[in-house]
Amino acid sequence: MHESGDPKAARAIDPVKLDRLARMALTVGVDLAEGQNLLIIAPLATLPMVRLLARHAYQMGAGLVTPILTDEDMALIRCRHASDHSFDQAPSWLYKGMAEALRANTARIVVMGSNPTLLAGQNSDGISRLNKAEWKAHRPVLQMTAGFGINWGKVAYPTPAWAAAVFPDVDAAEAISKLSDAIFAASRVNVDDPVAEWRNHNANLHARADWLNGKRFASLRFRGPATDLTVGLADDHRWKGGSSATANGRTITPNIPTEEVFTAPHCERVSGHARMTKPLAIGGTLIEGIEVRFEAGRLVDVRASRGADILRRMVDTDEGAKRLGEVALVPDSTPISRSDLLYYVTTFDENAASHIAFGQCYADCFRDGITRSPEEVAARGGNSSLIHVDCMIGSGEIDVDGIHADGAVEPVMRQGEWT
Repeated sequence: MHESGDPKAARAIDPVKLDRLARMALTVGVDLAEGQNLLIIAPLATLPMVRLLARHAYQMGAGLVTPILTDEDMALIRCRHASDHSFDQAPSWLYKGMAEALRANTARIVVMGSNPTLLAGQNSDGISRLNKAEWKAHRPVLQMTAGFGINWGKVAYPTPAWAAAVFPDVDAAEAISKLSDAIFAASRVNVDDPVAEWRNHNANLHARADWLNGKRFASLRFRGPATDLTVGLADDHRWKGGSSATANGRTITPNIPTEEVFTAPHCERVSGHARMTKPLAIGGTLIEGIEVRFEAGRLVDVRASRGADILRRMVDTDEGAKRLGEVALVPDSTPISRSDLLYYVTTFDENAASHIAFGQCYADCFRDGITRSPEEVAARGGNSSLIHVDCMIGSGEIDVDGIHADGAVEPVMRQGEWT
């Protein structure tokens, strides 16, 4: 049941499946504990989902549910009218407050539904500086989530602006209906018992991660059109996929949907080149035709047919932004990939293809990583940065080999599928 928002949009979204998705985000997603407080970060256009989450959280016994709603148009207003010095500022006090709440055992949900092309055509220098200021201010929160210190997660809501970007050739109501159906399918709430469906799906992802952990590959090699990239894996790395334990004792599936198994690369052992197989939507802009080249772990050349300036400024955020913090394997046959849609939202698009991520690594991708200090993670090759940005390099044309420490090669994926 929708409690506010565009009535036409409400009629275009199946209320039963939306309700299931909200409950899934709280149970399978963040595993909200009775009495625990909840922080919800969301665009204003996703208010119906925010209210559903709040209702179900309170019914589950939540302490205090605090929403922080953002008006996307404020970013557009800022880009068009703000003075130059404005672009180097971000509300660090707000992020410090969020981090304080997380340290006090508050759970966190981000609702996805932003307009992915909101800032298209705006000044790239201003956007890049704005992004950098936000990433810097966001650092205390990133440390809590990347370290799996608390239970956190993401869930999607089909807003009109997002739907129009994914389905530009149909009217607004049909676009919202199509996007909501795609979200429900990818999030596995189309079945009568989505909790059981997610239990089975998580078990399958765990089995993939266990197989990779048993192999103890020293590196992975990706080969395909315009791609020959060797990603060395961090010392004591651990493959993960699906649900994960957190330091505060919960079991979370932070990304709904998810199809990946992932681990930490060694930040000094990446070499070769790759062409991204999907565009990258970041900060309200779209970057297309991305090609990268690495030497000794460091990005030494980056190009794009569209949005190159923003991409280059992103990897100039800090030294760690030029190195990798994640490598993930995703088969080409996932429901998201088979939908043949470009969602313009990384949490969806990254689950259609194997990918790498520039920037911060996940501490939990190391053996006993939750308990390791940042210095211990770094000593094992873990990367540190203000950013964590995923870029897709997989497709049905990409082969992946596992390379053992003695140089022996073992096939892992052929034409985008597990061997």
